[in-house]
Amino acid sequence: MEAQALAPTGTLRVALQIANPLNIVQAASGETTGVGLDLGKELARRIAVPFEPVLYPSVGALLDSRGAWDVAFIGFSAARAADWDFTGLHVQVEFGYLVPAGSAISTMAAVDRPGVRLAVQLNSGPDAFFTSTLRDAVLIRASSNPAALEVVRSGGAHVMGSIKPVLFELSSQLPGSRVLDGRPGIDPHAMAMPKGRDLGVAYARHFIESAKSEGLVQAAIERARVGGVVVAPPQ
Repeated sequence: MEAQALAPTGTLRVALQIANPLNIVQAASGETTGVGLDLGKELARRIAVPFEPVLYPSVGALLDSRGAWDVAFIGFSAARAADWDFTGLHVQVEFGYLVPAGSAISTMAAVDRPGVRLAVQLNSGPDAFFTSTLRDAVLIRASSNPAALEVVRSGGAHVMGSIKPVLFELSSQLPGSRVLDGRPGIDPHAMAMPKGRDLGVAYARHFIESAKSEGLVQAAIERARVGGVVVAPPQ
């Protein structure tokens, strides 16, 4: 019953945002890792159905694709909970800032000042967070995290704002860039499912709590080599 509720097509379709180590990334060695990737594979194994990754360039594209996936690993918010069912949190993630080489911005406090332009991914958790917390900096919204990095590279923004795992991952693509010390806030992440799959939701919530207590979430974090991420406390 749980398998039918979670994967009504007979395959568990796991939505994953590319270039996000909390979902899926490909290392230079060719190895594919990601916290969502590992947990999605394990969930499919436990309910004995095939695993199918469904890849998206941005969280906005992922959320717009209703009916195309069964579970996703995304930032939790009350607004999103109105549209999707969620498990308990599986990870807590630090927000952060990435500055290019030679930037005069060296502290978090220097970001929220008049004239500073901050690039963020449109309709993402960081977009919502920085919109609500920054008073003087101007947000420049891009279609994806890589696109936000390009805005900084081209000089269209002074800083990129996102979750730290994304910033650490993208910093290698901008030589000399660095992630500022400190954290302006925490982004809670959980597994999301379409509304109306009540038996599946109950099983998924139990799965996430088991994955935390059994060390599977911590192992996935370590395998993906992501910084600024901790396992969420038990629900």
